[in-house]
Amino acid sequence: MEFRQEWLHEVRKAQKKAYVPYSKFKVGAYLLTKDGKDFHGCNVENAAYGEAICAERTALVSAIAQGYQPGDFAAITVTTDAAEPSSPCGACRQVLKELCDDDMPVFMTNPAGDIIKMTVAELLPLGFSGKDLN
Repeated sequence: MEFRQEWLHEVRKAQKKAYVPYSKFKVGAYLLTKDGKDFHGCNVENAAYGEAICAERTALVSAIAQGYQPGDFAAITVTTDAAEPSSPCGACRQVLKELCDDDMPVFMTNPAGDIIKMTVAELLPLGFSGKDLN
């Protein structure tokens, strides 16, 4: 799957929703399902830092809560205000591994419009998930 320019607009809309009173580091995620539905995600911080949730997980959990299942996702785009595109954190990589196909593209962007494309498997090589329990 190739990146679509309109995803930059959508991921930036998601980023604007972030609640980041502590880090001030806004992250947005734009998740697209295989049937064309989309979900915005943003990071939501908490004074108990470990209780914060990342944008990628927000989007995926929202989709699951709406009835989507692992494997229903086509692509995710992530953006920050950093000079270079930022990759998902370790916890998000694990959730992506659990809920998404290994070959699903993850597009990482920044305000300059730079794009890095990787797959879930490339982000978490030799990853372990529920798929490995069968």
